[in-house]
Amino acid sequence: MSTSVIDTLTAADRCDRCGAQAYLRVTLPSGGELLFCAHHARAHEDKLKQVALNIHDETNKLS
Repeated sequence: MSTSVIDTLTAADRCDRCGAQAYLRVTLPSGGELLFCAHHARAHEDKLKQVALNIHDETNKLS
């Protein structure tokens, strides 16, 4: 599965913290990526904004 920033997240994408469905993909300057559920994305939002090269947020799908 490709994990480029332009790819839509699917049910197969899981939060790196708890394993729930991921709704946020964080691309790091090193080229690495982190996936987060909405809960953990909110919990770590401030730090993620500091270190992220790009944040792909699909939490609007939860509404």
